Amino acid sequence: MTKEEAIRPKERDAILQSLRAGVVPRLGQQHIQVGRAREVETLVKDIERIADGGSGIRFVIGEYGAGKTFFLYLIRSVALQMKLVTIHADLTPDRRLQATGGQARALYAELMRNMATRTKPDGNALSSVVERFVSSAMTDAKVSGKSPGEVIAERLNHLSEMVGGYDFAEVIGAYWRGHDTGNDQLKTDAVRWLRGEFTTKTDARAALGVRSYVDDAAFYDQLKLMSRFVRLAGYSGLLVCLDEMVNLYKVPNTQARNANYEQILRILNDCLQGASESFGFLLGGTPEFVTDTRRGLYSYQALQSRLAENTFAVNGLVDLSGPLIRLSSLTPEDIFVLLGKLRRVHASGDGLRTLLPDDGIHAFMTHCSQRVGDAYFRTPRNTIRAFLDLLAVLEQNPGVTWQQLLGNIAIEQEKAPDLEFSEEAPNGGANEGGDDELTSLRI
Repeated sequence: MTKEEAIRPKERDAILQSLRAGVVPRLGQQHIQVGRAREVETLVKDIERIADGGSGIRFVIGEYGAGKTFFLYLIRSVALQMKLVTIHADLTPDRRLQATGGQARALYAELMRNMATRTKPDGNALSSVVERFVSSAMTDAKVSGKSPGEVIAERLNHLSEMVGGYDFAEVIGAYWRGHDTGNDQLKTDAVRWLRGEFTTKTDARAALGVRSYVDDAAFYDQLKLMSRFVRLAGYSGLLVCLDEMVNLYKVPNTQARNANYEQILRILNDCLQGASESFGFLLGGTPEFVTDTRRGLYSYQALQSRLAENTFAVNGLVDLSGPLIRLSSLTPEDIFVLLGKLRRVHASGDGLRTLLPDDGIHAFMTHCSQRVGDAYFRTPRNTIRAFLDLLAVLEQNPGVTWQQLLGNIAIEQEKAPDLEFSEEAPNGGANEGGDDELTSLRI
């Protein structure tokens, strides 16, 4: 066993603890990735196109527990290695693409907090991105003989033509002035503005001399500005990852829900028509979020026509060229490989320390199949948790054999949480029009 093959304790613990809790690990995804090679290859090509100045948008669709979030994290890690800046967030009732009560600004602020680069993959990278832009401008100023302020103004000049671009450029200029004069408060205020943490024009003007701030209406325009800015800072582009899109499907108010779908349509049109540069979106959701003709994306006619799937892709045929990607089910063979990788992670990469032979994995899979049928490999989250529970007991009880434990393991089929459509708070958009006639419906 070579040193390169060993798995660091930090990665091992992050993987095992996350998976046993039913969430996606932030570290070490490469140690447990199996299957879906064609989907990964397709998304890697998208990232290459974004890095080359293009744009892209993909809807990653899969059942609860099928691995959507893991897939998004995997693609995000690939994007970081290809010098893209990534931002990610989960949609919630308090975070949406479009709103009038601060939910869109809250989503923007969460995205900025989670900004990541290759050197800062865990987030909070906004300050370092701005610092890198300023540092490169200072380097160019020395070469050209101009002042850093002039170089920064020239670089940001074309941003002034975009919506909100003038104030964006002013804020970056304020950061430079704080950097040049040693005014840390000015630098902090500039970063706060970029993060969407100002809530009134008065505060923004007092701190930075600008007349605007990032509000609900500026959400998407601000993201487009940020995608241009990260290119100016020397990165390849910006990738936005939004998970739990089903929360838009749960919005009880028809008008508020359609306003969010209009925002998705605007993003979709920009990305498909090439109106955005070095800008990409990954949106994760369940099949209901897309195909439900009453509440899903298909309830909005313009989106239904753009997201319609290839009618020739039937009977096992696939077409991954459209914006919609349905995650293929893992095969039993994929599950066997995955459980073998989890066994290796549990043993920290040391094959001599594995607690379960291949026969034990086969027996475990047979047990799962008998308990829940083929759902154990179509939505494998609960299967993974049960397998790691088995390994934990074997590790902590040396006198117990896997044969003794196997019959006592309870496996449940993965079920989606109830899709409740509850009334919203007064500022949540529920009063922007008539509520749906069946707001209390549960599926």
